[in-house]
Amino acid sequence: MIKGLRTVKYPVNDLAKAKAWYSEVFGTAPYFDQPFYVGFAIAGFELGLVPDGEPGSAGCCAYWGVDNIEDEVARIAALGAKVHADIQDVGEGIKVAELADPFGNLLGLICNPLFKVEDVR
Repeated sequence: MIKGLRTVKYPVNDLAKAKAWYSEVFGTAPYFDQPFYVGFAIAGFELGLVPDGEPGSAGCCAYWGVDNIEDEVARIAALGAKVHADIQDVGEGIKVAELADPFGNLLGLICNPLFKVEDVR
């Protein structure tokens, strides 16, 4: 049986800058910090940064939950991200947005009042 999301991995071309930027975005330092991988524990899930990768917005996009999508889009844009896809109401009170991080990857945000944290396994 497939369980819920565990790790999202972003390739970066400057590991030190990406580590500092994501520390600021998520408000936490990495729990695992090696030259070959930097891992952040984010609300029970993991964001991993891998060096010498090829960042890009053509691949998949992971969506990180937020309570107020308007405030978070503004905050992360102020930290240097560019809005890739504006906030959209996709129905039933769910809103999504995508930002391009300074390294070329997409960072998705989702405000989903239907999400049940107790279902996470």
